Amino acid sequence: MAEGVNVRFAGELQRFIKSRVVKSGLYNSASEYVRDLVRRDYERVEQRKLDPSDSEIEAEVQAALAEFDSREPGKIVKNGKPRRKAQGRPSNFKYRA
Repeated sequence: MAEGVNVRFAGELQRFIKSRVVKSGLYNSASEYVRDLVRRDYERVEQRKLDPSDSEIEAEVQAALAEFDSREPGKIVKNGKPRRKAQGRPSNFKYRA
C-alpha cells in the first residue's frame, strides 16, 4: 500500500499553487499538481542517468579543445619537419592548401 506524504504550503507558495491549479485548468487539486511536479522531476532524474549532462559534455569538449592545435596546417608541417628529421624519419611531406 502506498504511503501518504502530507506537505503544507503557506503564504506566497500556497497562493502560487492555487493559481496554477485554477488558472491552468489542468489539475483538479493542489495534490494532483504536486504529484505531477514530482513525477516530472523523477522522469528528469531518470533521463539524466541515460543521457550525459551538459556539464559532462562541456568537460569532454574542453578536454578535446585542450588537445586541439589552432595553428595553420602549413605551419604545423613546417615546424614538424626538423623534429621528424631529428627522429630519423622522412620529412618529405608536402602541405597543399
